[in-house]
Amino acid sequence: MSKQEVLPGLHTVSAVLKLQPERVQTVWIEQHKNNMRTDECLTHARRLGISVQTIQRAKLDLLCEGTQHQGIAASCSATHLLEEQDILNLVNNSTPPLVLILDEISDPHNLGACLRTADAAGVDAVILPQRHSAPLTPTVHKIASGASLTIKIHRTANLARCIDRIKKAGIWVYGAEGQAEHLIYQANLTVASAVVMGAEGQGLRRLTREKCDQLCALPMLGQVESLNVSVATGLFLYEAVRQRQH
Repeated sequence: MSKQEVLPGLHTVSAVLKLQPERVQTVWIEQHKNNMRTDECLTHARRLGISVQTIQRAKLDLLCEGTQHQGIAASCSATHLLEEQDILNLVNNSTPPLVLILDEISDPHNLGACLRTADAAGVDAVILPQRHSAPLTPTVHKIASGASLTIKIHRTANLARCIDRIKKAGIWVYGAEGQAEHLIYQANLTVASAVVMGAEGQGLRRLTREKCDQLCALPMLGQVESLNVSVATGLFLYEAVRQRQH
């Protein structure tokens, strides 16, 4: 894993300065890009003793890997990842945990959107496979709009084994499957639960699907056969929110 991550965009930089300033090594500002909003952010960084450097647009574009950055970005230490035991310990919480498992979501825009939705829905942790899953790129951080800083993430080398272990710990696992017999509205998401979402196109891998306690679908009443994975993730997670508030 890289020892450094680049967080682009005014909102993301402001968020990391507020929530995790100890991670920030340098804040870059594009030459001639200063305005009232960026000036406030830079003043905050300087008060924290963080280096602020002016940089040319072309170099900032390169550092941000082409992601829109609004003329500002931060160089940060790598995101702290949870250990598997941290996930298992969630069952000891006073409220039943809600976990999101993303099975090989390789598109950084989708991953960022899923993280943002997970944060909004109060998800306790997100589990990602180490392979064939988008890394925490500048695009992921930008699309997540600060959620990549607040959501707890665990990367596992063996997703099927990880699912077995969280099931043994008492977490009920629901997989999203377009052709499933049951709708997500019929699932009991008030208990300790994990929602598993597959990649667009292929959906859940066979072994991942077989490890789920129950497969659930969303009603599709029009002509399209499926939804974008980040949209479907939001619908699944907010059904859990709805059930837990009633």
